[in-house]
Amino acid sequence: MDSYSGIPEPLSSFLIYIESICGKSELTAEEYYYDLRIFYRFLALYFGLADDADEFDKIDINLIDISVLEKVDLNILYEYINFLNRVRNNASPSRARKIASLKSFFKYVCSKAKLLEVNPTAELESVKITKQLPKHFSLEDSIRLLNAVDGKNYERDFCIITLFLNCGMRLAELVGINISDIQGDKLTVIGKGGKERTIYLNDACVAAINAYMPEREKIDVSAADKKALFVSSRGNRISRRTVQNMVENNVKKIGLDPRKYTTHKLRHTAATLMHQSGVDIRVLQEVLGHKQLSTTEIYTHVSNTSLREAVNSNPLSSAQIKTKKNTSN
Repeated sequence: MDSYSGIPEPLSSFLIYIESICGKSELTAEEYYYDLRIFYRFLALYFGLADDADEFDKIDINLIDISVLEKVDLNILYEYINFLNRVRNNASPSRARKIASLKSFFKYVCSKAKLLEVNPTAELESVKITKQLPKHFSLEDSIRLLNAVDGKNYERDFCIITLFLNCGMRLAELVGINISDIQGDKLTVIGKGGKERTIYLNDACVAAINAYMPEREKIDVSAADKKALFVSSRGNRISRRTVQNMVENNVKKIGLDPRKYTTHKLRHTAATLMHQSGVDIRVLQEVLGHKQLSTTEIYTHVSNTSLREAVNSNPLSSAQIKTKKNTSN
């Protein structure tokens, strides 16, 4: 994060700690912040410090200080997890990540900052995650999605979706791209944990970037964001929310549910299509920037069409049952 000003203590010092002392990347610190900001806003509602649930995302997190955190117990944490499930409609992986963020935060508050004597998350269990095949766009829907892009930011939006579908990068990686990160057909991105990796751009990506750059040059980009590849109409580095909104709008155009087909599903799609095209799983691991091969192995699933074709290719698939002869007199 560029600045921790405006973030209340001890949240601010926690974010500084995990980035400066623990060596977490700026992107990881931001993810912690987004998770814990939701928790802070929930506490404001729970304790009656804010009363407009309809404006949840506008609740001031500065309403929460250490005196409020002292009141948090296991029952309140259960209420929060239920809130994430019932009200926020967070899937189990998302709830599990938010629980992990809570545990890290309260461990810091208790063990490092020593602001609390009792850690309320000590007995908090994580959410059981049911392993499911990652949802992704079909090849046909991917093409339809690209064809659906239009409007004043056509070149930029088309380029963004093209990079997602061809390179399988994360949302944070995409918005963080600088122009200098592109050298010919090579793109350098900073992934989780601050790990740098190289992504090779295919012809579609290079063409999309080349078509977008003349349009970008027409924008009066702010001094702070001169390096950014993708910028808004106001000249600032494009935000995650802007990209998400753009993808959601185009997903709706092709008749799919944007709640199920999110920006992250574009990453799943790229990985699935590459694997189905014969890309080795270890190569795919490098492309996606996964630390563990087991993470990449979720993409080794096969489509229902492939399963059907496998059975139909059996040499005995044409064997037909004979009609039973009538033996009655």
